[in-house]
Amino acid sequence: MDRIYLTECPRDAIQGIKAFIPTDLKLEYLQQLLKVGFDYLDYGSFVSSKAIPQMQDTFAITSKLNHYSNTKLLAIIANYRGAQDAVQFENIHYLGFPLSVSDTFQQRNTNASIAEAFERIKEIQNLCVQYQKQLRVYLSMAFGNPYNEDWSAEKVINMAEQLYAMGIRYIALADTIGCSNKDNITYLFSNLLRALPDVKWIAHLHSTPATAFEKIEAAYQSGCRYFDSAIMGFGGCPMAKDELTGNIATEVILEFAQKNKIKLQINYEELYKAQEIARKIFNQYH
Repeated sequence: MDRIYLTECPRDAIQGIKAFIPTDLKLEYLQQLLKVGFDYLDYGSFVSSKAIPQMQDTFAITSKLNHYSNTKLLAIIANYRGAQDAVQFENIHYLGFPLSVSDTFQQRNTNASIAEAFERIKEIQNLCVQYQKQLRVYLSMAFGNPYNEDWSAEKVINMAEQLYAMGIRYIALADTIGCSNKDNITYLFSNLLRALPDVKWIAHLHSTPATAFEKIEAAYQSGCRYFDSAIMGFGGCPMAKDELTGNIATEVILEFAQKNKIKLQINYEELYKAQEIARKIFNQYH
């Protein structure tokens, strides 16, 4: 039986919500998600509270977050200072850095050029090695962008090869705006898995509900075994544009896995409890 490795992304789901979600409610949700059995939990970010106000309590949450399972915690950072903050916590295993294929989005998202972002990654990777953390780099706008900039699969592959040369072994292809399709998903994952087979390639796809299943299927059939998702498909990147296509719903990946008899380490009873808390949060705060 084959395997899918799941990253649940509550951070991605809530970061764009303008009304501040109380820390205790976030903590309740995250503690419940840790009981479900996800492989990774993208739970918060050490970024400017001015840029992403919803994430201003990541410090407090990290300190209080108990570890109920083997789920590995992932925190997003956008610069060296954020990385310095994150590596101090023993319960954080992975740091995630957004590197965009789009110059416009890189500036908008991290206030840096692509060249400057690569320099940051080099420094952060050294820090991760020092503190025994793993750095996961997200290649955002990997399937195209809304800025009328030049985009090509070859540019994505070239950037991935540069990351590989720097020692990065966890690389996510991030859709960001929902423009991925079966063809470009298949092309990118097939070529990258062939070129750099020892990288853990991660599919971070956004989608409408109508096309989510076929996107998961395309990535899986191309050899991808690591997927990011969010319960009920909530969320997206608030730095991309106002009208967002949602995250791939965790429930769709579970459906795909069950249909294809793919192994997942999920406690469904705990998942149902997490879904109840998610409904409470997203019905009240949106």
